[in-house]
Amino acid sequence: MTSVHAEPNATILLVEDAADLARVIVRELRAEGYDVRHAADGVTALEMHARLEPDLVILDWVLPRLDGLEVLRRIRQKDVTPVLMLTARDEEVDRVIGLEVGADDYLTKPFGMRELVARVRALLRRIEHVEQILEDDRTGAGAALTYGSLCLDPQAYRATRDDAPLDLTRIEFELLHLLLRNPGRAFSRAYLLDAVWGETYVTGDRSVDNAILRLRRKLGDLGGAIETVWGVGYRLREDA
Repeated sequence: MTSVHAEPNATILLVEDAADLARVIVRELRAEGYDVRHAADGVTALEMHARLEPDLVILDWVLPRLDGLEVLRRIRQKDVTPVLMLTARDEEVDRVIGLEVGADDYLTKPFGMRELVARVRALLRRIEHVEQILEDDRTGAGAALTYGSLCLDPQAYRATRDDAPLDLTRIEFELLHLLLRNPGRAFSRAYLLDAVWGETYVTGDRSVDNAILRLRRKLGDLGGAIETVWGVGYRLREDA
């Protein structure tokens, strides 16, 4: 997952084919202290994204060679870089399509530079906050946790059920530890893969589902406490 810095000096990739507008955006964002790189078409944008690993992408919808929606789809296949879409389209259905494909925010042309800068700052602050939560979840707490007849001691790296040891893999142990620290909190598959495996989620990856299935089996009748949140991922029921 790309590391994000909300303070100026974050790298921003601007993908915009209108030369005059691109010059203004680059000038304004650089004046704010951001490192701005510019691509004028979709193919170049993907090449620069792979090379630069930017903290934020500002992406126009209509582009030569490869349109913005397809660029967004391809970015989302491999990366969670925040994306602010720029478009002259003002139809609600177009905004919904962009957000469903994976855009983090939307700005309709024409727009003011002050609003653009404010959206950029807000996106980078939001992603920085999410990364701090993620880092906290990766690090975890050291106190022993109980849930019904289940006990997990991260210091001893031991989990027991009715005082009988559970034979858990590292991934299963870390998953259980994260869930026990956050009963009632729903986690997406992408978040779990990032927090526990340290990998970026790719559509179709069943690693999380398979690990949850194994963990449920090993927990016996307590396994049902790990609930599926349809369209999202998983959560641990608040009461055991």
